[in-house]
Amino acid sequence: MSFRREKYIPRGGPDGGDGGRGGNLIIKVQSNLKTLTHLRPNGKYFARDGQPGAGRQKSGSDGESVIIAVPPGSRILDAQSSELMLDLVNDGDEIVLLKGGRGGQGNMHFATSRVQAPRYAQPGLPGHSIELKIEMNLIADIGFVGFPNAGKSSLLKVLTAADPKIAAYPFTTKIPNLGVMYIHNQELVLADIPGIIEGASQGLGLGFRFLKHIHRTAGLAFLVDMSEEIDHEHVFKTLLSELSQYAPELVSRPRLIIATKLDMPEAADAFKAFTANHPDELIYGISAHTNLGLGELKKAFWDLAHPGKTPD
Repeated sequence: MSFRREKYIPRGGPDGGDGGRGGNLIIKVQSNLKTLTHLRPNGKYFARDGQPGAGRQKSGSDGESVIIAVPPGSRILDAQSSELMLDLVNDGDEIVLLKGGRGGQGNMHFATSRVQAPRYAQPGLPGHSIELKIEMNLIADIGFVGFPNAGKSSLLKVLTAADPKIAAYPFTTKIPNLGVMYIHNQELVLADIPGIIEGASQGLGLGFRFLKHIHRTAGLAFLVDMSEEIDHEHVFKTLLSELSQYAPELVSRPRLIIATKLDMPEAADAFKAFTANHPDELIYGISAHTNLGLGELKKAFWDLAHPGKTPD
């Protein structure tokens, strides 16, 4: 609320300016981010209030918006209902999730023929608040699926610059790992998730918890260890069954099978028998230790992720 006061004009009219709008809450997708760890230290985010208006019909400045940066693949959910609000994929997308409150009007707007000196200024409207839950689904071109110790992490390490933990005991991989493979001067993102075991759909093991990370993949690579003296048919059928119980659409996703550890003496015969039993499947025999078959496998990954596309 303000009145014009100048020399020789002792009773100037109202000249109070409007208040500025409060800042917005903006969600922005940035491809340089790979995790959500940068959000953990800050439990709350506040946009700035708008500034009050001033005399001489000066409007207050708008409040500064707050931007929450998230990586591609982030999902914004209501914290109370877990209802999906946003599914963010494209780099650079900016979504105004909450708008700041409107600034109030100064007393210059309330002058009438009867009330020429209004001593009233409209207050600004309050802003909004919301409690969110943000989770992330990794975005990869090819997702690795297999039992523990099938060679997923070893393959990721030899094809990419990723450095996952590798050891000769089950469940070495406890979190998903991403690696970038270069072929035809382009990138392919490979995802290694913890191993799946029989009964995963009932909560056994670790891999089922992370299957959401292969929802966005263009194709799946099933890894079967040929060095183990096990029923390889049962392994492959178990993987298909567990995926089907989690999300039936994953079973119909384009796929290939990788027979691993062919450098082991006992693996050659198992590989021949397994290949003969699956004439309609794309099967590639490899050894991450000797690099056997890796060149052919890389080309197969390209074809799986870009069906029908000729490399530039």
